[in-house]
Amino acid sequence: MRAVFAESMSAERPLEGLRVDELPEQPAPEGFRRVRVLASALNHHDLWSLRGVGLGPDKLPMILGCDGAGLDDDGNEVIIHSVISSPGWQGDETLDPRRSLLSEHHPGTMADYVWVPARNLVPKPADLTFEEAACLPTSWLTAYRMLFTTSTASPGSTVLVQGAGGGVATALISLAAAAGYRVWVTSRSGEKREQALELGAQDAFDAGARLPERVDVVFDSVGEATWAHSLKALKPGGAVVTCGATSGPAPSADLNRVFFLQLRVLGSTMGTRDELGRLAQFLTVSGVRPRIDSVHALDDARRGFERMETGDVFGKVVFTHGS
Repeated sequence: MRAVFAESMSAERPLEGLRVDELPEQPAPEGFRRVRVLASALNHHDLWSLRGVGLGPDKLPMILGCDGAGLDDDGNEVIIHSVISSPGWQGDETLDPRRSLLSEHHPGTMADYVWVPARNLVPKPADLTFEEAACLPTSWLTAYRMLFTTSTASPGSTVLVQGAGGGVATALISLAAAAGYRVWVTSRSGEKREQALELGAQDAFDAGARLPERVDVVFDSVGEATWAHSLKALKPGGAVVTCGATSGPAPSADLNRVFFLQLRVLGSTMGTRDELGRLAQFLTVSGVRPRIDSVHALDDARRGFERMETGDVFGKVVFTHGS
């Protein structure tokens, strides 16, 4: 079968290990079901894998991809939940200390077929395209959990999204605007600030700029480059919700500010299968759709990876696998 996979890893030149080629189908683990993937989407996780973060040499070659949608062997249209919990785990999959993501221990979605536990299949609403549905399982699900499960803010609150442009940021803007939040965003790019306003943000600021007033919650997936600004942007008693650190870990927690202003730092990771189902339903009810940066055929996946590596992305990079 066709597959996009990591053949080797390099921290400095990650794309040198990227291959698009044929791989043999592997036998499915017990309790797994096969899905014919019709669309998949790219995440920073895939670039980190090619850099050797979270993926050991003993796992190579590893098919990449956490996001996907397609048809199961019964012909059902499904979205693939990529959090693989350990056998027998009950409850919130993100709290399982032995959890993994597709493409870490089990082959990922960037192939003609993927095998996942039966419980990881979520019905795809008919009004979502496969390309739109493929955007949801990682960055959009992460944003949904950050906003509706982890965040302390309610609709009507003012929230700040740091680093508008990536999959999580564009999802946060779209979801929060649709749910009635006042959404502010930051970006170093004037073009991305304009695009964020088109998605529903009420105002957009240069990275690190002084805001007109302090906000209730900051959503930060950037880390080191934005952390100090995120804490300074909060009202007393406010919260920063973090789901990652693409620019590196924060150099200082600024604990004096945290305890004196009674700020909260809330971590959030991915989301549950049930949250993925509710996210898909929210899109159906609200009419919100994922912002897609570009669409590439699976055979041309390298172009999508190159686009993400340069950082010139606004929304999701999607791969189509053919019908």
